[in-house]
Amino acid sequence: MLLRTFGWSFGITVIGLAAAAYFWGADGIGVVLILSVLEISLSFDNAVINATILKRMTPFWQKIFLTVGVLIAVFGMRLIFPLLVVALTAHISPVSVVQLALDSTKTEAGLTYAQHLDAAHPAIAAFGGMFLLMIFLDFILGEKEIQWLEWLEKPLEKIGKLDQLSVVVSLIVLMLSARFFAEGGAETVLLAGVAGLTTYLAVGGLSNLFESAGEDDEDEDGAEEAAAAPAGRNGKNGKPAILVAGKAAFFLFLYLEVLDASFSFDGVVGAFAISQDIFQITLGLGIGAMYIRSLTVYLVRQGTLDDYVYLEHGAHYAIGALAIILMVSIKYTIPEIVTGLIGVAFIGLALLSSVLRNKRLAAEGESESVDVPAL
Repeated sequence: MLLRTFGWSFGITVIGLAAAAYFWGADGIGVVLILSVLEISLSFDNAVINATILKRMTPFWQKIFLTVGVLIAVFGMRLIFPLLVVALTAHISPVSVVQLALDSTKTEAGLTYAQHLDAAHPAIAAFGGMFLLMIFLDFILGEKEIQWLEWLEKPLEKIGKLDQLSVVVSLIVLMLSARFFAEGGAETVLLAGVAGLTTYLAVGGLSNLFESAGEDDEDEDGAEEAAAAPAGRNGKNGKPAILVAGKAAFFLFLYLEVLDASFSFDGVVGAFAISQDIFQITLGLGIGAMYIRSLTVYLVRQGTLDDYVYLEHGAHYAIGALAIILMVSIKYTIPEIVTGLIGVAFIGLALLSSVLRNKRLAAEGESESVDVPAL
C-alpha cells in the first residue's frame, strides 16, 4: 500500500534531485530539499481536506487527481500562475515576465520578478484568504455529526442556521482587512477578495448542483441524500452515500485545484526568500506537492478520516488560521515557519484527541459487555 501510493512521489524525488545535482550541484540539491519540506509543512492540512473531498469521488477521478491534478499543481499553480499574477498586477507583457523570471538580475520598472511577485502579495493573499475563510466558516457554522470542541462548535452551529452567514462574515473580514491592512491598495484587496469569494461560491455551487442531480438519479427510492459541501461535510456515519462522477466530480476536481492554489500562494511567495531561481522553486515545491497528493490518496484508501474522526476538524481549524494569517500578511510579514507550525499543531492535537476518543470508546464498550448465560 505504501509503495503503491507513494511510488510516484519517491520516483519524482529521485529524478528531481538528480536534475538539481546536474544543473546546480550540491547547493541545488539542498535548496530543492528545503523547498520540498517547506511545501509539505505548509500543506499537510491541505491533504486532510483534500481527502474529505476525494473520498466522495470514484476511483477514476481519484486517478485523475493524482495524475492530471499533479501536472496542474506543479506547472500550473507553481510556475504559470505566478507568471500570470505578475503580468496582470504589474501590467507587464507575458514575454517580459518570462524574461524577468529567467534572469533574477533583470528588472522591469525597477523591480525584479521576485519583487514584482512580492508586490502582488496583497491581491494574492486576499484571494486565497477569502477562499480558505469560506471553507472554514462553512464547516464551523454547519451541522456536524461529531464535534471536537463542543463548547465552541455547538453555539456556532446554532448561529450558523442564519442563511448565508458565512458570506456575511467573510465580507466583513474583507472590508476590515482592506481598511486596516491595505496600505494604499484597498481597491485591489477588495477586488481580489471578492474574486476569491465568488470563485468559492461558483465552483462549490456547481459541484453541489450536479452532485444533487446525480443523487436524485441514483437514489429514486427516496433514501436520505449524502450531505454535500465542498468544505468537506460528509453523509451519514461520515461516509457519502454515493460516489460522485461526471460533471459533479469534474467541479469537485476544479474545487480541489483552486484549494491547492490557495494553499500554494504563501509557499510560492515565501520560496523566493530561499532561492531566486524559478526552476529551483518549481522543482522543490512540485516535489512537495507530489507528496501531498500521495498523502491525500493514502488517507482515503486507508480510511484514516473514519478512524481518526477529529482530523477533519483540526484541518479546518488550520485552514481558518491560515486564512487569517493571509489577510494579516497583507500588511505584516508572517514567517512561513509560523504558518507551518500552526497547521501541524492543529493536526497533531486533532490526531491525539481522536486516539484518546477511540481508547475511551473501546474501554466503555468493554465495560458494558456482559456474559449472557445460555438458555
